[in-house]
Amino acid sequence: MSMDEGKRMEDDLELKLPELLMSEAVQSLHAIVDHQWDSLQHSACQTAAGRALWNHVIHDPVAEILAGKSFLRSLYEKMKMDKLNNAHEVSGVILAVRTLWFDSKLEAAIDSFGDGESQVVLLGAGMDARAYRLSCLKESSVYEVDFAEVLQIKAALLHEVTQSPKHRHIEIKAKALVRVPADISDGDWIEKLKRSGFVPERKTIWVLEGILYYLHHLHAMQVLQSIAANCSVTQTVLLADFMNKSSAALSTSTFHFYNDWPDHLLPTLGFSSVKLSQIGDPDARFGLLPDPQNLFDKLRSLPRSIQTNPEDGTPCRRLYLVEASGFPNQTIS
Repeated sequence: MSMDEGKRMEDDLELKLPELLMSEAVQSLHAIVDHQWDSLQHSACQTAAGRALWNHVIHDPVAEILAGKSFLRSLYEKMKMDKLNNAHEVSGVILAVRTLWFDSKLEAAIDSFGDGESQVVLLGAGMDARAYRLSCLKESSVYEVDFAEVLQIKAALLHEVTQSPKHRHIEIKAKALVRVPADISDGDWIEKLKRSGFVPERKTIWVLEGILYYLHHLHAMQVLQSIAANCSVTQTVLLADFMNKSSAALSTSTFHFYNDWPDHLLPTLGFSSVKLSQIGDPDARFGLLPDPQNLFDKLRSLPRSIQTNPEDGTPCRRLYLVEASGFPNQTIS
């Protein structure tokens, strides 16, 4: 690569932060995030940063503001180095693919319900802005469940966005948006959801993106069992991602729950249909993995039972994207 080409590439990768992100109000809110939130809560901003910096495929008009400067800059620097070094996969691609997979499966599930109002529950909603960016939610009530402090900061940031002259066109696309302050590791989150207007008998899609593996095993299983119980009441769809054991071992202080065979687990809880994908599968690549030597395609070529890559001895760290469904009077095979 010539010097001129290198300079051009650096210019192309220059991070341009929106003016609103520099406002005193937004900076003061993100100061709270940076200094008072824990690793689980920070993961919400990391996900928003991924959506913001992969904006050529994910059109999220508020992701930059929800992510904040520190998370945007951190991911940006990693992406810049990956591109300059011609890496097989660029940092954040897993967040981009995961987001697009959840978006596509959510839209398909809503379509499958046919006419009539449906409900979408985002557990551990974090900085998710689907209610503001997905038109498929126009007939759906969206419930965002998360810690009170997360929902409060998020609402305050979105208020700053919608009050800004440049962003006043941004509005909620869902039929309704309800924020439910609750800790899903606490047993009463379902009751709080109901008190907020959730109707158990109404067709529901449950979205658990980037949350299960932060829960301890007992709490994760209780959440999955609570959702599965809804299958006996109404048509129910679960969209979730699962780490395998090797992935969870990356940080034993951060990740707790794992399952190497979620497609075997979920039918035992009450789901009649379970479909599993890995990053790089036909429904989980979205043209974002052009290098044939990318890590995800290498993993897909190995049986899921193999824990260690025979080529280089590295752990086979996998993320499973899982769609499960059930309905009253179903037959579980």
